[in-house]
Amino acid sequence: MSHHESTPTNRASDASVALVKKAIAALSDGDLDTWGASLADDLEWHEIGRAEPIRGKDALAERFSAPDAQSWSISGETHDVLANNDHAIALLTATATNGDRSLTYKVAEIYHIRDGKIAARWAFSDDTEAINRFFSGS
Repeated sequence: MSHHESTPTNRASDASVALVKKAIAALSDGDLDTWGASLADDLEWHEIGRAEPIRGKDALAERFSAPDAQSWSISGETHDVLANNDHAIALLTATATNGDRSLTYKVAEIYHIRDGKIAARWAFSDDTEAINRFFSGS
């Protein structure tokens, strides 16, 4: 096989990259239906600054539809997504907005992919303290 031929691993990696990019874009655009379709029902969602993950796609949907969550939005500019069959890492610049306040920060998100869906997500930022202050309203 030549160096340029695609292998099954590369095709699976491409599918993982596409899945994560589509999910990030949908969330940034507020398209929660498309975003939700990319998530496994038993998802484990780790947020920056939260000690415990949100468990399950339904619980995450409740989190995003809660009254306090309706006042803010987050969009992400994807710099790169690296992936294999089971995992992906997305490098982003995120901007959170709440009324006239906004916060821009760098984030690395690690995804576990199972059966073509995001099964777990962990996020790490360059300034967790600023993110916690922003979302607490201080």
